Amino acid sequence: MKKFFQPMEHLHDDSCGCGHHHEHEKECGCGREHHHEHEKECECGHEHHHKHEKECECGHEHHHKHEKECECGHEHHHEHGEECACSHEHRHAHGEGHVHNQRPYEGDESIKHVFILENLGCANCAAKMERKISELPGVQDAVITYSTKQLWLYARDGAEMLPQIQDICSSIESGVRVVTRDMIASTVKKDKERQQMKEKEEKSGQRREIAGILAGAAFFAAGIVLENTGFREQAVLPVFVIAYLILGGKVMLEAVRNIGKGQIFDENFLMSLATIGAFVIREYPEAVGVMLFYRVGEFFEDLAVRKSRGQIMDAVDMRPEVVNLVQEEEIRIIGAEEAKIGDVLLVRPGDRIPLDGVVVEGESRIDTSPITGEPVPVKAETGDKVLSGCVNTSGQLKIRVEKPLSESMVTRILNSVENAAASKPQMERFITKFARVYTPVVIVLALGTAVLPSLVTGNWNYWIYTALSFLVMSCPCALVLSVPLSFFSGIGAGSKKGILFKGGVALEALNHVKAVVMDKTGTITKGNFVLQKIVSAGRMTEEELLKICASCEQNSTHPIGIGITAAAKEKGLELESPAELEEIAGHGIRAEILGSEVLCGNRKLMEKYKVSLKEYKNDAYGAEVLVAIDGKYAGYLLISDTIKEDAKSAVQRLNRQGIFSVMLTGDAQGSAQAVASEVGIDEVHAKLLPQDKLTELQKIRAEKGEVMFVGDGINDAPVLAGADVGAAMGSGADAAIEAADVVFMTSGMEAIPQSIAIAKYSCRISRQNVVVALAVKVLVMILGLCGFASMWAAVFADSGVAMICVLNSVRVLYKK
Repeated sequence: MKKFFQPMEHLHDDSCGCGHHHEHEKECGCGREHHHEHEKECECGHEHHHKHEKECECGHEHHHKHEKECECGHEHHHEHGEECACSHEHRHAHGEGHVHNQRPYEGDESIKHVFILENLGCANCAAKMERKISELPGVQDAVITYSTKQLWLYARDGAEMLPQIQDICSSIESGVRVVTRDMIASTVKKDKERQQMKEKEEKSGQRREIAGILAGAAFFAAGIVLENTGFREQAVLPVFVIAYLILGGKVMLEAVRNIGKGQIFDENFLMSLATIGAFVIREYPEAVGVMLFYRVGEFFEDLAVRKSRGQIMDAVDMRPEVVNLVQEEEIRIIGAEEAKIGDVLLVRPGDRIPLDGVVVEGESRIDTSPITGEPVPVKAETGDKVLSGCVNTSGQLKIRVEKPLSESMVTRILNSVENAAASKPQMERFITKFARVYTPVVIVLALGTAVLPSLVTGNWNYWIYTALSFLVMSCPCALVLSVPLSFFSGIGAGSKKGILFKGGVALEALNHVKAVVMDKTGTITKGNFVLQKIVSAGRMTEEELLKICASCEQNSTHPIGIGITAAAKEKGLELESPAELEEIAGHGIRAEILGSEVLCGNRKLMEKYKVSLKEYKNDAYGAEVLVAIDGKYAGYLLISDTIKEDAKSAVQRLNRQGIFSVMLTGDAQGSAQAVASEVGIDEVHAKLLPQDKLTELQKIRAEKGEVMFVGDGINDAPVLAGADVGAAMGSGADAAIEAADVVFMTSGMEAIPQSIAIAKYSCRISRQNVVVALAVKVLVMILGLCGFASMWAAVFADSGVAMICVLNSVRVLYKK
């Protein structure tokens, strides 16, 4: 008889409900279902098939045929009928699924360079810069995100291209300064100081802008008064010219500079041409008034963009400037970047948790809402892990740093939002392409309007005036600005609720989802396997039965064994050490405790030792552990995974959204059906292997349409990759963030309908912006042709509509 003193593997029958196949020769310890075919134990925690000479360790399910270790990061196997929204470049192989092919440079950080475009103020100009930079020799890709003013450049010699990039940006929008991210703030404190200085400069610039607008408006008003009181043109014209030069001088100078750089049809040139044209046809009040309205509109549009960008970044940038380092009896204040793993930090009541760590002293309640969106504070005591960004509401805590600032949750959230902003949805890409056509078409229409009707009617002044109003509306800024800002607001809104979107593509894909497919353990249930019931056959009390079973299970790493042991400890029971302990494969445990032979396991174990089960009855959901002492049945313990509190309400909300819900699980049909019935899920597929889950998901997609899969992001990697949108539970686990399109920091079910609602709202707002911007421009053009719209209306159709679209986009942030 063998004696075992190491952690043991528990072998239950099909009613286990844990979703594992416990048939390892040795304890794996990963807690996931998988098939190992390695010469050595893998311990990676993922189902995969390796054909490497070395262990892969990349963290994703994949099929490699490399001679060397791959390190590619991903290989997705999608079987979509439509376009994928995963943000990776790929080729479609319809009928067989579609495979994502990464760009050759993606994942190669050595050629990725991040630049900051300081003073960037025009969304349409940003699109032009991106296009020209992408055309540079040696550049594999370039992405400019107007919302964050970042340029992502993929090139081998990217750093050496800075002068060329600067020339391109300056030629399109003078005043833009291109700097590498490394050139600016090296610490959070310096970063925030630099931001404060920039805000002061912006406020000073705003004051000068307001002063210029007011001075120009004063002269404009004086000109109107002089004109309406009978003064001659010779007296009125100089007043209007002075007003125009004050209001439009900057615009004309910028137009002249840009013409010298080859940028002719930009907003400054078109506005200058339109207003000077109004002077030529002696419409002086119109010329000055349009420039005044334009300057006011630009001012408020710029203010609205800065405010909205600031609101989003403030919501997600929770990085601390300094931390309180505990050194023996002293408290020393150091920069957050200086704190190292193992340092002990003091967190006072009211302070944010600065870095991810573990409580080593003290007890308090933690407000996790900034990270997870959960409104109810949670208790934190010695041994509990705490995430940076959460707020300590009551007691003083000392925490041991587990992750430095660069890897802590606050930085990961900020990086996630910035990275997400660089992932452009199809609608944004379409609008960018549309804008390239829109301006030339409107200019041609303006030219046609000025000439053709005039030749027929002879009324040149009227038709030239109408054509000038067309020029005012020819800039597509409202279109180019509003779409990315609405998606960026959606990403910010999600981060406030603990939902991290991997970009506008994820929001766009979620908007089309028709079915949500979920794993059971860890998604619908907590995965904690809690003791639900103890049933004694009468020979001993429930506590005695729990004590003897926990004594057998106390060294187990299996979730069921851990659950039984935890229940015994909660009751304060003192466990016995088995004199002998034998594990019987596929059956359970036989042990000798206090001179008695104890059997703990499934029905097969009882049958093997010929234990009568006449007294045994059980029809409840869960995994049962039967106990016999000295050959006689003593009772059983029922352990089941706890259903999450918000699971039922989340599924109900999905139903109201018209989303079909499906559960895929490796559990037995009975236990799976019991959970599904309690929660209200529409369809259940049980006893599935990972590859079976992918097959079922493909069938669901074929029947219902676009599919979202929600799992833990680890053992469900094949299905996550196979879905139109992959979402991972897991409070920001590194593997989950890497693999999924959406990560639910709360690990709560309510995040699923919330994410879909945010996506639908963001897409709806972006569509509203496009429709309003185009409709107003077209309407004003038609009214102008009919003689009912002036150049004032044209300025509103340009700057006014752009401002409205910006404010409309920010509404996403405040969506409940």
